[in-house]
Amino acid sequence: MDQKKTGSFLRELRKEKQLTQEQLAERFGVTSRSVSRWETGSNMPDLSILVELADFYDVDIRDIIDGERKGEDMNKEEKERLQLVADYAETEKNTLLMRLRIFSIVGLVSLIAGLTMMVISRDNNLPVYDYLMGTLMGVAIGALLVAVFYSTGVLENMRKRKRTLMKVLLVISILFLLGTFIAAIIASL
Repeated sequence: MDQKKTGSFLRELRKEKQLTQEQLAERFGVTSRSVSRWETGSNMPDLSILVELADFYDVDIRDIIDGERKGEDMNKEEKERLQLVADYAETEKNTLLMRLRIFSIVGLVSLIAGLTMMVISRDNNLPVYDYLMGTLMGVAIGALLVAVFYSTGVLENMRKRKRTLMKVLLVISILFLLGTFIAAIIASL
């Protein structure tokens, strides 16, 4: 696929409809910068938007991907199948983002709570505060590391390869938490 050719074709289709990049962006709920990137070939629209663009411009999605009109119409069944694939891709993307948000929120809340415990433990010399602080900081670091690994695809690669890598990561995380607990207890003595 030649992204530059596809981008030029998308620009041509937009101009045929006599639309500005801003108008097209508003129509599809994206930024005008995204439309500009599509048309220069530096980026491609998501599959769900690609299907909508094909419907909007009344062209075959293969024409958009090829960057030129071929004249063959896509049949209804093929359009429905592509729409299902686009919906699935959108659902997967939303699931990924939701998981990342959860990991990040857990990490951030734990970090804030751990820092709060650090301030409280300065005033009170109770070992329980140090223990809680260590636990919360360990959870914060663990959640943020999981978010990074998840967003970079490291966890997915581990899952695809072997479950043993996941077990190793779990054991390392548990050892890290235990080490944090022990260090907090020793520091409080």
